[in-house]
Amino acid sequence: MSWSINTDARTSRRGFVRAGMLGGGGLSLSSLLRLRSLSAGDTSAEAAGSAGVRYPSVIILWMRGGPSQHETWDPKPEAPVEYRGYFNATATSVPGISVCDMLPMSGRIMQHWSIVRSLHHTDAGHSSGDQLCFTGYPGQGPPDVNSRPSCGSIVAKQLSQRQPRLPAYVMIPKRVPGVDASYLGPGCAPFETQADPATVGSFRIPNLAAPEGITVDRLDDRRGLLSGLDRMRQATDYVAAAGAVDAFQQRAWDILLGDEARRAFDLDSEPDHVRQRYGFMAPYVAPTPDRCGVPAWSQRFLLARRLVEAGVPLVTVDCRWWDTHVKGYETMRDGFLPRWDQAYSALIEDLAERGLLQTTLVLAWGEFGRTPMVNSTGGRDHYPNVFSAALAGGGIQGGRVVGASDSKGAFPLTNPKTPQDVLATLYRHLGVDVTVSYPDFNGRPVSVLPSGTVISELYASG
Repeated sequence: MSWSINTDARTSRRGFVRAGMLGGGGLSLSSLLRLRSLSAGDTSAEAAGSAGVRYPSVIILWMRGGPSQHETWDPKPEAPVEYRGYFNATATSVPGISVCDMLPMSGRIMQHWSIVRSLHHTDAGHSSGDQLCFTGYPGQGPPDVNSRPSCGSIVAKQLSQRQPRLPAYVMIPKRVPGVDASYLGPGCAPFETQADPATVGSFRIPNLAAPEGITVDRLDDRRGLLSGLDRMRQATDYVAAAGAVDAFQQRAWDILLGDEARRAFDLDSEPDHVRQRYGFMAPYVAPTPDRCGVPAWSQRFLLARRLVEAGVPLVTVDCRWWDTHVKGYETMRDGFLPRWDQAYSALIEDLAERGLLQTTLVLAWGEFGRTPMVNSTGGRDHYPNVFSAALAGGGIQGGRVVGASDSKGAFPLTNPKTPQDVLATLYRHLGVDVTVSYPDFNGRPVSVLPSGTVISELYASG
């Protein structure tokens, strides 16, 4: 199908019928498509790949708040208790690699994923650390406002035509600091599901819903709808204006009516045994003054799998809130680690069983780690000097550890890595051109990444 703009009056009316009836929070899908095309300067669907091609995808499991390296992927069982904390280490399926003993299911599939233990930077702020990890650049100005485009927005800019019937960049459920498009414009912002897969009840996407009173069944009465719109159209300049945006509205409506998006977001079609495997509808427990809340994001992982299976290039899952200042032991033991272990291992195994792991890179990390010494309340505080990330799929060789922290988990000991190195690895998998520069708000060219080298040690030849 061609998306070329047609200013014929009847085609324009049809385009208006099929226009952005994709209301809900944030921009409608038709607005995203239109704005993205204006920013990219390329509206042709002919740029899209041929049908049946499986392009690479990325799932970012964003562990906002900063997961402790000691209580996840870099335990220090030989350190004094004030450093090692109250958990032990457990062996994994790969000899010589241990993880926190609260992650036994992840450990049993260590052959599928690897760890980088020597990440570091210098920013101990949540939102500014978010920006650094999503963009590769330190934040400038308000910490909650992107000064540079996120990796997802770069993907939307360069790769949206690979699967034009789906959004290129999806955020589950809503955006967090660091994920926005900055000077690339709102057309490269994330498509937010708004609805949360972790909520009990049927899952419905407001941004893929027609306006009140318009149902898919009623759309068959196209002639009646067009007739009603004819009565509304009295000015020829309005006809011309509608024609000028018809192509993008038509694309938005075809996404809504097309099988690809409807299947991808239809989480309710998953069998119960699959949903249980990820952690079916575990209840959310709100935070209290003396401890963090208990997360409820397991079903978000499952939706992310469905989206990359359908062909979405980049999905970011909000996995907050790992800010374990107070009673970190109880918080991790009773909430975060068991649920993480189940959902993460289910996602990796599910991707592998479906033949999707080779083309899907799964990156799990947060904006920093936690202090090497446990504080007086039993928690750990912000600490960017060393932290860890887990990576799986996308050609990465499982069962590897890249870099090491020192005996107390305080600083990189060998092979230090940066967030820019992680982003370079992500971009390499997707095929993003990091040599490209885009003009910022002042018209100055800014490169996709200021620095960074692909973490070659993660690959078979590394």
